[in-house]
Amino acid sequence: QGQEKLSCNPKKENGTHVVLCELGNPMKAGARITVDMELSVSGLEDMGDAITFHLQLRSKNSPSPRHGSVTVTVPVEAEAEMELRGNSLPATMVLPPSWHGEQGSRRLEDHGIRVEHVYELHNKGPGTVSGVTLSLAVPHLLGEHVLLYLLELGTEGGMNCSQHPALNPAQV
Repeated sequence: QGQEKLSCNPKKENGTHVVLCELGNPMKAGARITVDMELSVSGLEDMGDAITFHLQLRSKNSPSPRHGSVTVTVPVEAEAEMELRGNSLPATMVLPPSWHGEQGSRRLEDHGIRVEHVYELHNKGPGTVSGVTLSLAVPHLLGEHVLLYLLELGTEGGMNCSQHPALNPAQV
C-alpha cells in the first residue's frame, strides 16, 4: 500500500559480495510485498557477457523458515566511444610536374618532401578498452610508381605495432 526506501548494507560472506536489506519486522502472516531494486556494479570489464545475481528471502522469525530464492542473469554490455584523430605535416604538398626523384640515390631529399602522419586513438569512455586493433591502409604505390615511401613507424603508450609493407626497402 505504501512505498518506503529500504536500508541495505553490503558485506562479504564466504568470498562473495552480499547485500542485506531489512524489509521490516514484524510482518503480518500472508503479507505480500513487492521490492524494486536498482544495483550499481562497477568493474565489469572482465566479467564476460553476463552477471548473475542470486536473490533470497529469509525470515528470522519462523521456526521452520522457507527460504524462497531466485537467480537473475543480466547481460553485460561494455560501452566505450573511440575517436581517431589524425593530421599530416605539412598538411598539403604539391611537387612541380618537372620534378623527378633520383633513382639509386640514398639521400632523402632526392626522393621527395618528408611528410609526417600522426594518428591518435582516444577512448572517450565511459568504459575501459583493451585488445583494440587499429588498421591503417596507406596508399604507398600508384600503379607501378611510389606514391608514399614509408620510412618509419612509431607508437607511444605501450602499443604493439606490425607493419606491411616493409619500411624503407631501398635503405634511404
